[in-house]
Amino acid sequence: MPRARKIAIGAFVALLAATPFIPRGSDTNGALQPSGEPQAAEPAAPGPGALTGAMRREIDRVVSAGQRLGGVSARLSPTQLASDLVRCAEFDGQRYCLHTGWTTSTQADVRARVATATRSLASRAAPVETTGDLDLSDTLRRAAALSPTERAASERAELTAAARSVAKVWMLRHEIQGVPLPAGFGQAHPEAGLSARTSSTSTRTKTAADYPEHSRVLHPREVAEQTRTYWCGPTTMQMITWGWQNVRKTQGHWARRLGTTTSGTAITDMVRVVNQSTGYDQASRAGTYITLDISDWSFRKWALLNMRHIVDYRAPLVLHPILLKKYYPYLDDDASGHFQVGRGYDKNGAGPLKIGYFEPWNQQRFDPSEPYIGRVQWRDAYRSYRANEAHFQHNIGV
Repeated sequence: MPRARKIAIGAFVALLAATPFIPRGSDTNGALQPSGEPQAAEPAAPGPGALTGAMRREIDRVVSAGQRLGGVSARLSPTQLASDLVRCAEFDGQRYCLHTGWTTSTQADVRARVATATRSLASRAAPVETTGDLDLSDTLRRAAALSPTERAASERAELTAAARSVAKVWMLRHEIQGVPLPAGFGQAHPEAGLSARTSSTSTRTKTAADYPEHSRVLHPREVAEQTRTYWCGPTTMQMITWGWQNVRKTQGHWARRLGTTTSGTAITDMVRVVNQSTGYDQASRAGTYITLDISDWSFRKWALLNMRHIVDYRAPLVLHPILLKKYYPYLDDDASGHFQVGRGYDKNGAGPLKIGYFEPWNQQRFDPSEPYIGRVQWRDAYRSYRANEAHFQHNIGV
């Protein structure tokens, strides 16, 4: 037998032998894309930028306004807590509000929304099953419980991280929503990867047609269900970091890193720990993760954001829905705000768009009479969008 033919047959046999080990499970949508393999050398998204003098002054302004309050009582009314603790900063034309993230809403509107949500939570008559998302009421009470010095340090750290990520906000709004970049943006923010280009037409706004039929990241075998009712955040983080590090650290480890309490985990802490503990924040991936308000995003733009994250960034999203039966048919009861690992999409031919995600919540673990919920989910994308919009914070970690 010719030597070349022997080599070809040997390679074919090796391929057949490896085939059974390709992870499938119930993950039937999308092509296999191992998350740890580099596929792009050029920047895909902005990493952290430098703090300018104007940014430092703005951070000082917002932190100082909080310091002048002195101690803040957790027993204050929702309106007063929102007024005292939800303060917004302007960084290069983008607005970031403490405890809520990047937004296009005014400070007054954000405060009103937070106060309304907090009052609604406080007056809720029927108990809701909680899965571990830190609601706004607990978020504000946690901040109020800090000493003035501790609170100032926490706010400064949050605002500093936000200021360094402003280029990411601009690029997402430019590339997905079509918002023009300001003049001189490329020179002011070299981390955006635009070099000397400063025109608002320096990058083209993509559409869904620019993306393949389906795509996904993360292996379907690297999943886990939350072991405590309030650990959806640590379990989501466990699965995200497992996909990057190929090491399964315990949910308790991530609960400590996230500052999770029995009340749950804040999305700002989810974003912080993704940036600290994975390489998904590299410029060749998703760049610096941010907490982004999507309350004014259409379904089409929200879906495009998912596609961009999966295909261009090759990185998972921190989904932040509210678990209601009308959006998630596998639920036995309505539940609280929640975290999931966004990790794929499928255009689904002539059918409705689907998104893929890892679901940490398995209601059967805590009540054997309830139906089992699987970790790997492929579901109607519009329902997930509605669940995100229906959440009291209307934001996402990207």
